[in-house]
Amino acid sequence: MSNKEAINNPFNIIVIIAALGYFVDIYDLILFGIVRVPSLKGIGIPDDLILSKGILLLNMQMLGMLIGGIIWGIMGDKKGRLPVLFFTITLYSIANIVNGFVQNIEQYAVLRFIAGLGLAGELGIGITLVSEVMSKENRGYGTTIVSGVGIFGAVLGFLVADIFDWRMAYWVGGGLGLLLLILRASVFESGMFEKTKTEHKNVSRGNFLSIFTNKKRLLKYIYCILIGIPIWFTISVLVIQAPEFSKALNIQGEINGAAAVMYHYIGASVGSFIWGFISQWLKSRKKALFIALIFLVIFTFFYFVSFRFSTTIFYVIIAMLGVAQGYWAVFITTASEQFGTNLRATVTTTTPNFVRGATVPITSLVLLLSTHIGLLNAGIIVGTVCIALAVFALFLLEETYNKDLDYVE
Repeated sequence: MSNKEAINNPFNIIVIIAALGYFVDIYDLILFGIVRVPSLKGIGIPDDLILSKGILLLNMQMLGMLIGGIIWGIMGDKKGRLPVLFFTITLYSIANIVNGFVQNIEQYAVLRFIAGLGLAGELGIGITLVSEVMSKENRGYGTTIVSGVGIFGAVLGFLVADIFDWRMAYWVGGGLGLLLLILRASVFESGMFEKTKTEHKNVSRGNFLSIFTNKKRLLKYIYCILIGIPIWFTISVLVIQAPEFSKALNIQGEINGAAAVMYHYIGASVGSFIWGFISQWLKSRKKALFIALIFLVIFTFFYFVSFRFSTTIFYVIIAMLGVAQGYWAVFITTASEQFGTNLRATVTTTTPNFVRGATVPITSLVLLLSTHIGLLNAGIIVGTVCIALAVFALFLLEETYNKDLDYVE
C-alpha cells in the first residue's frame, strides 16, 4: 500500500493497527471490573474487604492513566507517535501477563498502576497518528473505525472471563498485546510530525504547561474535556451502578452488573460508527456532537422514568445510552483537530484520561447527594449538570471538520 492510498483509504494499515490497539486497550480497561471479585477472592481477600480493596486497585489504575496520559502525550510530541505506541503496548502487555501471577494485594496494586500507565497512551496517540496520516476529508472515517472496532474489546473481555478463570483472562490480554506489537512493525511515522521536527526545530513540542499559559488554548482544552464528561457520567453512574438504580426504580427482576456493562458497550460500539459517519455526512463535528447529546438526554430521561419496567426494557435503555454516548470517537477527533502538531499528541492523550479521571468527583458527588436526597435525585442532578456543561462547551468550541492540521501552535 502506498502512502497516497493510506492517506485516502480509511481501511489502511495504520487505522487497522490503531483500532486493534484500542481493542486490546478496552479489553484490559474493562477486564479488571469483570474479574475484580473473583481475582480478589483468589488471592485471599475476605468478603468484607472486597469493596475497599477493589476501589484501591481501581484508583491505582486510574492514577496510572492520569500520569501516563501526560507522560505519553508529551513524549508523543517530542519523540514521535510510533515510539510511544510501541512502548505503551509493551508496558501494559507485560503488566497484564505478570498480573496473572499475583499472590497479594500489594503486587496487584503495583501492576494495576503499571498497566494504567501503558493503557493511557494507546487511544490518544493512535487517534493522533490516524488524524495526521489521513486526508482531512476522510480522517473522520479513520478515527470512527478505530473507536468502533476498539470498543468491542469490552465484549471480548466478558467472553474470555466467562470461559476462563481470571488469571487466564489477564494472560490472554497480555498475549494479544504482544501479537499486536509484532504487527506494528509495518506502521510508518506521521509525516506532519517529521515535518515539524525538521522544519520547526525552534518550536517547543509537547510542552504541556503551554496549554495553561495561553487563555485561548486553555479554554479550548477545558471545552474539549467538558464535552466528554457526560460519557463517563453515563458509564460510571448509570451503567456500573445499574443494579443499585434498578432497585430504586423497582425494576421487575434482577439487573446483572456485568451484563449491563456488556450491553452498554455493544451499544457504544454501534454509536461510534453512527456518530462518526454522521459527522462526515453533515461535514460538521459540532452538529454530530449536539445530536448525540440530544439522544443522550432522551435516553437518560427514559432511564430515570423506567419505574417497574421489565429487565429486558431496562437493558435496552442501557444499550441505547451506549449508542448515545458513542460520540467518544467524534469527541477525541475534535480534541485532536483543535491543536497544532507540536501539541496534538499531548492534548489528544491527556483529554480522554482527564475525562476518565472525572469519574472520581462525579461518583463522589452522587454518593454525597444520595445520602440527603436519594440515589435517583442525586443521579438526575449530577447528570443534568454534566450534560449542560457539555452543551455549553460545545457551542463555544470552533468547528474543525475539514481543518488543515499541518500547523504548529
